[in-house]
This record gives sequence, structure tokens and C-alpha cells, in this order.
Amino acid sequence: MAEALQLKPLGPVHTDVRHVQTSLDALWDAAQIETRAYTGNVIALTTSRHLKRVQDALSGLEGRYAGRQIVGVLDGNELVGVQVSLVPQKGLYVERVILNANPEQLQGAILPLMRPATINHVWWAADDAPGGALLKELTDIADQVIVDSLSLDVPPSSQYALADLSWSRSAGWREAFAQIFDSPDAAQQLGHINALTVTYAGDNDLAARLFAGWIAQTLGWKNLSRVRFMAGKCQRENGDLCEVEMSGQASGKEAVRFVLETEGKEMCRVRAEFAGMDRQTEVVIPRMSLSEGLERVMSHPERAAVFEAAWKLAHDSLNGSVAGKR
Repeated sequence: MAEALQLKPLGPVHTDVRHVQTSLDALWDAAQIETRAYTGNVIALTTSRHLKRVQDALSGLEGRYAGRQIVGVLDGNELVGVQVSLVPQKGLYVERVILNANPEQLQGAILPLMRPATINHVWWAADDAPGGALLKELTDIADQVIVDSLSLDVPPSSQYALADLSWSRSAGWREAFAQIFDSPDAAQQLGHINALTVTYAGDNDLAARLFAGWIAQTLGWKNLSRVRFMAGKCQRENGDLCEVEMSGQASGKEAVRFVLETEGKEMCRVRAEFAGMDRQTEVVIPRMSLSEGLERVMSHPERAAVFEAAWKLAHDSLNGSVAGKR
């Protein structure tokens, strides 16, 4: 099989909705490659402002997740503009179709372009909350919906698997925090914890709220009233976590404190203090790019019950206002 570096992008070719398949077939003939990735559809809905970011993220995926990428650019007009390309991804070509139109036009254009009998991932990659019938139409046939569920107020559903990139962003932190309590003496202190502080980079606190929801539901808290959210500075992208501190007091009045904080770009320091114990270790929590976040949610669906419990607590904590920003 040809290596990814030997494959060059083919296209874009300008066409119309009726001739998308014909145009793609011509590109496949030019590529002279018989192997095609029929592994699924990913439908990304965005705006021209975020188009490059979305295309870059999709380009970082492997073809085994979605052999056809359909990008709907929502701020077009009634004249549907269509471009098709073959994009190299780690030794394979995947098909990319970009549609410039308004939501009403996209509603009728996207469904006929989806490959049948495959997994359908729908990614809402726009700032504004979905309106009209477009997203409803797509979620009716979606196996997975990827969305900033708190900022757009999209709750979990039994119709599809809901994936949230803010939740995915905190995966390394959840794994590292769980490892702290693999130690029996640390696990015994969980009942003494009564406060949590989560510090995040930039002005997007959505990942922090979902992480806090996970901690709270694990400890049996009914809401996030014991949680303090703080904007901080660290060498992480906007919305990533910088530091997490759990604290409390044991029955003998000894302070109990667990801290996980960044040191540099990926190294984090873990500190556990209780009953005369002062244990310090280090752990690596890699930064997660948008493409890596997409890859994670598409390849490793989270346990629905855990996410839904964290989502409810995080959603309730917003009190009807959106604190996070993209």
C-alpha cells in the first residue's frame, strides 16, 4: 500500500449535487488506486469562519473512521456550491465533499450524498445553536452526534450516541485522577473530600464543568455547589484544564488535599497530602488537538451512563446561562 507521504491531494473539482459521484469516480480513476475506504460518513456542519479549522481536523483522521467526509458550510446562499476532493489520510484516500449553501438548501443536499449501510457521525462545528430542521433531519439517521452539548444545549438522547469534545478533552485528566486513588490509603480519604477547585486555560469552562460533574457524581454530590471554577494560565489550549484540587478534612481534623497541576506543556505534578502523608509524583497528560479529540470520540465511545450523569450536573450548574465560549 502506498505511504501517506506519497499520496497527493486530488481536487478540488467544482461540480453540483447531481454529479458528485461522477466527479469522485473521475478522481479515483486519476488516483489509480483500487482500495477505497467505505467505513462511514462524517457530516460536519460549520461556517466559513471555521471551515479551515474543520478541514484540518478532518484531515488528521484515519480513513478507517469515515471514508466520506461531507462538510456543510451554513452561511452560503440558495445557490449550492459543491467541491469534491480526494484527501490522503495515513496511506488511504478519503472522499471530501464541501457544500456551500444555506441550511434549507443543505437539508435536501446532504442526505443523498451519504454512503448507505455505514456508520454516520454528525459533527456540529458551528458557534450558534442549531435551528430549523437540518440538524433534526441528520440526527434522525445519525449513529453518533458530536457537539459542544453544553454551549448548544443538546442533551443526551436514546436515538444516538452523544459525543462531546469538551468531555473528550478531559479524558487524560480523568484517567490520571483515577490513578491517584488506585492507592488504598488515598482511596480511604475520598469520604473526607468536600470541596473541588478546577482551573482552566482561556475563557472556555465547558471541559472544566464536565470534569467537575464526573468528580461530583463519583463522590455522590447532588450538584456542583462545592465546586469553584477559575480561569488560569498554563501552556494548554483554550478550554483545557490547568489544575484540579480536591480538599477536605479528616475526622481527626487533619487536612486532606489532592492536587493535579500542569508543569509545562504535558507534564503534570500529582500531590497527595493526608494524615502525615505528602506524596508527590509526576504524570504525563498529553495535550489533545481537535483532530485527536475527534478521533477519540469516534474510536472510543465513552460509557453513556457516566457521561450523562456528569452532563446533567454540569448543565444544571450553568443556571440557564452559557458560561463557556468556543
